[in-house]
Amino acid sequence: MALLRRESLTTDVPVCGCGVMLKAAPIGRRRFLGLAGATLAAAAALPGLAAAAEGKGYEAMLLTCIDPRYLEAARRYMAARHWIGKYSQFSFAGAAVGAVADKFDSWHQTFWDNLGITIELHGITTVVALDHHDCGAARLAYGKDSIATPEAEKQTHRKVFAEFRREVAERHPRLQVVTGLIVRGGETEVFA
Repeated sequence: MALLRRESLTTDVPVCGCGVMLKAAPIGRRRFLGLAGATLAAAAALPGLAAAAEGKGYEAMLLTCIDPRYLEAARRYMAARHWIGKYSQFSFAGAAVGAVADKFDSWHQTFWDNLGITIELHGITTVVALDHHDCGAARLAYGKDSIATPEAEKQTHRKVFAEFRREVAERHPRLQVVTGLIVRGGETEVFA
């Protein structure tokens, strides 16, 4: 049996429809086994992915602000509840503030429609609204004094969350509501 040289395993690969061809890198035994293992792992995950595609296995919808300073903290909050891969996400300025403040009235219906379709398609049982410290949308909606001090800011978000919970209860009475404020340092203070 003749031994194949590594170079003999390369082939010409088309780059685009213009006829340009490149030599493909050879695939060694280790690389081949790694790819095979990855393929098997992906195949094993397919039942879970299929269930998610059918709307099964979702737990929640996460409502967050668009502020990039707090997105990782929101993801950590969901991970701590073992909801990674089990929630959808909706983001706009202010999170719960954007959903209830008069300043953002034209956004409200979009959020509530999205929540309704998320319930219908994914069968979620919980909506999580995470506002954050130093929120520009809260300042725009309720004035600069609404977030001037830590206590004023907490009071503002307490009122926002109470209104948010009330509106969820009117529209979707069986849906659980979790509300929290992400504070400096990335910790989330949950408001009941």
